[in-house]
Amino acid sequence: MSRYNYSRRSTSPVQVGNIRIGGDAPIRIQSMTNTSTLDTEGSVAQTIRIAQAGGEIVRLTTQGVAEASNMAEITNGVRKAGFTTPLVADVHFNPKAAYTAATTCDKVRINPGNFVDAARTFRRLEFTDEEYQAELQKIRKAVIPFLDLCKANNTAVRLGVNHGSLSDRIMSRYGDTPAGMVESVMEFLRIFREENFDNVVISIKASNVVVMVTTVRLLVREMNKEDMHYPIHLGVTEAGDGEDGRIKSAVGIGALLSEGIGDTIRVSLSEPPENEIPVAAQLRDYIALRDNHPAIPTPEKEAAYPARTSASPVAGFGPTGWPKVVDYDIMASDIDENLILRTHASTDPEVIADTSEGKLISLSSNHINPVGEIQSWIERYIVAGGKSPIILHLHYSDEDADTVRLKASADLGTLLLNGYGNGVLITAPALTPEQRQSLMLSILQAARLRFSKTEYIACPSCGRTLFDLPATLAEVRKATADMPGLKIGVMGCIVNGPGEMADADFGYVGAGVGRVSIYKGKELIHKNLPTDDALPALLALIKDYNK
Repeated sequence: MSRYNYSRRSTSPVQVGNIRIGGDAPIRIQSMTNTSTLDTEGSVAQTIRIAQAGGEIVRLTTQGVAEASNMAEITNGVRKAGFTTPLVADVHFNPKAAYTAATTCDKVRINPGNFVDAARTFRRLEFTDEEYQAELQKIRKAVIPFLDLCKANNTAVRLGVNHGSLSDRIMSRYGDTPAGMVESVMEFLRIFREENFDNVVISIKASNVVVMVTTVRLLVREMNKEDMHYPIHLGVTEAGDGEDGRIKSAVGIGALLSEGIGDTIRVSLSEPPENEIPVAAQLRDYIALRDNHPAIPTPEKEAAYPARTSASPVAGFGPTGWPKVVDYDIMASDIDENLILRTHASTDPEVIADTSEGKLISLSSNHINPVGEIQSWIERYIVAGGKSPIILHLHYSDEDADTVRLKASADLGTLLLNGYGNGVLITAPALTPEQRQSLMLSILQAARLRFSKTEYIACPSCGRTLFDLPATLAEVRKATADMPGLKIGVMGCIVNGPGEMADADFGYVGAGVGRVSIYKGKELIHKNLPTDDALPALLALIKDYNK
């Protein structure tokens, strides 16, 4: 893996039904149904729609043994229709459901945070070393019979950790941190290795893009230390819907794909699941164009991180505050033309370093891997003594506005997450000036560098969802759209509830049919409200908070 020259991370292959993940297999695209897994006909129909859209793996919720058992009927229905798409059971809190699913599915997802450990209480508990080890032995006792079933049935496993779903035991040692998320996975992986079970894929997700990217990178480093090379599934969980959901997913997934990390991906949207497939495929294919690209110079040493803080102030751009949006914070016409030095990342940065003092550099790239070339140039420029603020200028000639948004989010989002750029500028004939400004601000928000509008953390819905999530999200969005900086979680059920919405300020969580619970952070404020009373209660709580 390299920050500059693209190549895919080497992973051990995993067989899931009739396809392989990792190794020399292409990056696989997947989604999840939002039907009840007891609804055989509806689940079969939606699985087929996902497959017809290009989905290569389909996951279904199996919250109980009944749902896990019915996976066999769903599989039969899908196969009779002529589709060989592997089906995955999604299990939370119920090892018995996982045992059953191991005999009926191609792969079973379990969450290390709740496979054995009790549901989260969000209390900070203390565990002695002896108590901690006893808990690990309890995990081993539950996991080994599950692995034996998976071996006997050629069933793959996905270890899937979500930010906010860590057990109290992990929280007691690590807190709700990337290190805790990684250790939650590693505990299980060590057991898997001791039991000679390698047919496993890992996912670590978060709605916070920075947490997600940071944690996956840490996971790769920790696995490398223990000579583990398992495939990784990528996704930004609870990304939301529409343009924001697509931008947020492209920033997080794109940043990791650009480093060669990721063997299967899902773009989680609060929309019909088949809508996720073309977005994921387009993102995958865009990054894959970089394979075997012309070599980019590798800096002799990396500049101090983050690179943006090494700049000296020029024309309102500098090392402090958020990166400025050209044509929004500062109009291009307001900058003295004599202060701007426009250059390409193919030029010699040492030459520019000698002539750029007191200038504002506008840096662009025509390379097939613009992210790698720009990062290399900035690193070499700083090492050569360059101090000028840098505007990241990305140009896209695509005629389709959605394509521009996806590419720009993946490219600019990666650069911003990696600490580059004191200003941003996207030019694209397909976008109006207002659309360009909105896109740049949305990318900055996804990268957690600047909050210019309300942020919604919304699950994509599944068979556990207890209300019409797209309609509910639209209703909440309409009522709260003028609250910049506020983060609101809209979750379909308690599994994707207070834990999964992680750092939301407020939460609107399905609690039962026609019932909603309202949270402030992770604190339950109103339990099981009738749906008609839920939104007014949320708005009243926000109003009190803002007093």
